[in-house]
Amino acid sequence: MTERRKFLGLAAGTALALTLGTGAAMAQEVTLKLHQFLPAQANVPAKMLVPWAQKIEEESQGRIKIDHYPSMQLGGKPPELIDQAIDGVADIVWTVAGYTPGRFPQAEVFELPFTMTNAEATSRAYWDFAEKNMLDADYKDFKVIALWVHGPGLIHSKEPITSVSDLNGVKLRAPTRTTNMMFSALGATPVGMPVPAVPEALSKGVIDATVIPWEVTGALKVPELVKNHTEFGDDALYTTAFIFAMNKDKYDALPDDLKAVIDANSGADMSAWMGKMMASYDAPEREAAAAAGNNIITLSPDQVAEWKEAAKGTVAAWVEDMNKAGFDGQALVDEAQALIAKYSQ
Repeated sequence: MTERRKFLGLAAGTALALTLGTGAAMAQEVTLKLHQFLPAQANVPAKMLVPWAQKIEEESQGRIKIDHYPSMQLGGKPPELIDQAIDGVADIVWTVAGYTPGRFPQAEVFELPFTMTNAEATSRAYWDFAEKNMLDADYKDFKVIALWVHGPGLIHSKEPITSVSDLNGVKLRAPTRTTNMMFSALGATPVGMPVPAVPEALSKGVIDATVIPWEVTGALKVPELVKNHTEFGDDALYTTAFIFAMNKDKYDALPDDLKAVIDANSGADMSAWMGKMMASYDAPEREAAAAAGNNIITLSPDQVAEWKEAAKGTVAAWVEDMNKAGFDGQALVDEAQALIAKYSQ
């Protein structure tokens, strides 16, 4: 091969490399860090968040890569997650709105006792409510991907609980300000802590009971630590409002076609799907507790009526709190309940 042919070959190779390099630069790639508080094998991470991330990766043709960090592996504590999303410590977080009490007060309306119907309908209502009242206010500092609630919350306890009076003196973990308000008013001694702390607290006697949905009981080994589970029939004692959020600057920096991928997997339909999926894992976990011989107490309508009457004071107190904070508390309750009823039909 002559020197000229060698040169031409090298030049052609260099031109190809430059072309490929330019194409790669044009097809921007990004890696996003997804941070959350539960173990990787828990239902929400394994069966909801990871599939969501995989869908983003596929629809972006691999240009978006999402690295999943479960169990607070990026550091910090669960109440810090929302600030990690705002500050860019993490790019995407899944968290509980109530982990920072009082910060997102309007979201609490969905956590009020005996308010939700089912997780899918209530999650869709939560999104609609937030779109009108919160996305440009309470949630303005981050890009909201989805908002949802879990299935009916119930009581898991060392001693059986059927009537309100059975709560007297019970040290009980509740997840949010509103649930703590309720259980305090009903005679329990609320002990606030993020859900990952529940197993150790139960095993060491720091708490006697906890309220969580069925779906997370297996991951937390709750049926091994307590033997009694109190359900409220067709009613829901409470639920918890979740936030699935992205750092706003990271989202804004994406090219339009990658923003479109995120947007296609965000919003009302995604919120409803997340709620429905989360609630779908209640039944298998309940069956596992029953198979282990645990005592599942399903209250009768008359027994539930006693709890509903006792819980009215919590709703009234919340409305008053909201009024003092500059909101129309009763109007928020009415709006949330109307949206839930609309989507429950």
